[in-house]
Amino acid sequence: MTLSRRAFLPLFILPQGALMAQQPKKAAPAKPANGTASESDHGWYGLRGDDGNPFPNLRIPNELASQVERLPGLIRAGSDTPDVTIYAFTDYNCPWCRKAASDLEALVASDQDLRLAVVNNPVLSSASKEAALVELAVVKAYGRKDAYRLHMAALKLKGLVNAARTLDAADGLGLDRAALAAAATGDPELKDALERQMRLADSMTFSVTPSFLVGSGGITGYPGPKAIAGVVTAMRRCELIACP
Repeated sequence: MTLSRRAFLPLFILPQGALMAQQPKKAAPAKPANGTASESDHGWYGLRGDDGNPFPNLRIPNELASQVERLPGLIRAGSDTPDVTIYAFTDYNCPWCRKAASDLEALVASDQDLRLAVVNNPVLSSASKEAALVELAVVKAYGRKDAYRLHMAALKLKGLVNAARTLDAADGLGLDRAALAAAATGDPELKDALERQMRLADSMTFSVTPSFLVGSGGITGYPGPKAIAGVVTAMRRCELIACP
């Protein structure tokens, strides 16, 4: 098959003026305005993991949070008109990313007003970057639905996930392995898209995978399925990842 650059460009071009904000200052953990630390200095919000302990989190400035939806190559699943969106920053070779992906898939399936958006942040190895480029090639050639199918299939693989294994997974889904392999190694738009995703993750100080952005709340690590479901509930109640 032939990959269509024209069909893919709208997914990968930022809105006019967005380039001015590509390299913003990094987010940093902060304390509430009254100077008191929350949840034993674990973060801005009183978020707790499934084990009941305070879980690391931070407040993400709007100038950064607002850029995520405009990222090229973003994969979405769930509602087309969500009241809450979870942005998951993932690495294919991160064990907790695999666990979180399975839980989030179930959560989205059970909640008609929830959307999941996947952002690549392959910080663990060059193999992870190879796999992410294959995923982005699928976004370009086939669209986000098939890219999400590949995303879930690749995260179910055991052992090291690299380009070859991700292409095998794509082939198993009926996608054109040869065309995707050529694009993943030779299409500069894909490399640029991945760099933009990783650059924004770095600006948010998301050095841990998985990390999540919900509203203005950043969560560094996976607090568990109950905690993530609680974040969605809190967003609907008070527009924060944990209500006061």
